[in-house]
Amino acid sequence: MIRLLLSALIVLVMVLPALARDIVDMAGRTVTVPDHINRVVGCVAPVNWMIYAVAPMKLAAFTSRPSEADWQILDSRLKDRPVIGSFLGGQGVNQETLLAIDADVVIFWGDVKSPLVQRWLRQLDQWHIPVVFVAMDRLEDYPATLEFLGHLLGAPQRGLKLARYGRCILEQVATIVATIPASQRRRVYYAQGNDGLETEPEQSFHAELIGLAGGCNVHKGVLKQRRGRDKISLEQVLMYNPEVILTAQRDFYEHVVDMPTWQQVQALRNDQVLLIPDYPLNWFDRPPSMMRFLGLQWLVKSLYPQTVHLDMVETTRHFYQLFFGLNLSDERVRDILDVTP
Repeated sequence: MIRLLLSALIVLVMVLPALARDIVDMAGRTVTVPDHINRVVGCVAPVNWMIYAVAPMKLAAFTSRPSEADWQILDSRLKDRPVIGSFLGGQGVNQETLLAIDADVVIFWGDVKSPLVQRWLRQLDQWHIPVVFVAMDRLEDYPATLEFLGHLLGAPQRGLKLARYGRCILEQVATIVATIPASQRRRVYYAQGNDGLETEPEQSFHAELIGLAGGCNVHKGVLKQRRGRDKISLEQVLMYNPEVILTAQRDFYEHVVDMPTWQQVQALRNDQVLLIPDYPLNWFDRPPSMMRFLGLQWLVKSLYPQTVHLDMVETTRHFYQLFFGLNLSDERVRDILDVTP
C-alpha cells in the first residue's frame, strides 16, 4: 500500500507541472495559466468578440445578453452560455455565475494601473482565476493580439490567419494614403453626443481611423482622459468648418440637417455627413474592436471615392466570412452598409 501511494505521488508530481504554463501577457505581466484552456471569459464585449473570432466555442460567458441581431452572427451552440455582466462597467459581474463557470482565464483589456482594474486583479486572484491582458487601444495592436490569443487558446493557425489579414489591411490602406497629397487630405470632424458637440483630439485612440484613412482631424491636441469626449462649442465647429462630419449618433445624423446654424458648415452644404456602420459593433469606435479593420477600409473609400477603387460589398463579405464564418448575400451586405435611417 505504501509503495502504491508513493508511486501515485510521484506520478502526480510529474503530471502537475504539465498542467500549467507561465506566459507573458501583452501588459508585460508573467501569468500562470492552464496548459489547455477551454473556458474563457472576456472583461467587456469587444474582448468577447475577439475571443469568438479566434476560438468561438471556448467563450464561456457573455458580459451582456446578445441581441437577436447578434445571433444572426453568433454560433447558436453558444445560446446556453450565461450572462455574467461587465467587469468594467454597468452593474458589475454576477459573482455566483462567474464562479460556477469555473473559467480557466479572464481576458482583460484596459489600463492595468486603474483602481477598478486593480480591484478586479486582487479579487480574481483570491478566486484563483488567472487574468491575461491584451492590447486593444490602437488598431496597430490588433494583429499581435489576434496572434497572441491564437497561441493562448490553442488555435495558433487561426490567430495567425486573422493577424495576417489585419497587417495586410493596414499596409494596403497606408499605401493608398501615401499617394494622397497633404494639400488634398480632407478635414474631418468626429461628432459625438446627440448635439454633435463632443469630439476627440487628433491623438486620441478613439478617433485614430481618421488619420489612418488619410483624413485630417480638425480638433487638434492629445487625449486628456481615457474616456475622451472633449466638449466643444458650436462656434468652434464653425471655425473648424470641416469638409466631412463623421458620427455614430443616429439622432444627430437625422436632425442636424434641420439645425440652421449647422448649415453654415461646409460638410452640411456638400452633404458630407457620414453615419458610421455599426453591425455587430461600431466600425469606428465606442467600442473600439476588430470591426475597425473593416471601418478603416470603409472610411478611406468614403473620404476618397474617386481615388480608392475598393468594392465595399466584396470587402465586407470577405471580412464577415473570415472573422465570423458567414457567407452573406449581396443584399444582406448592402443592408449592413446602408445604415442611413
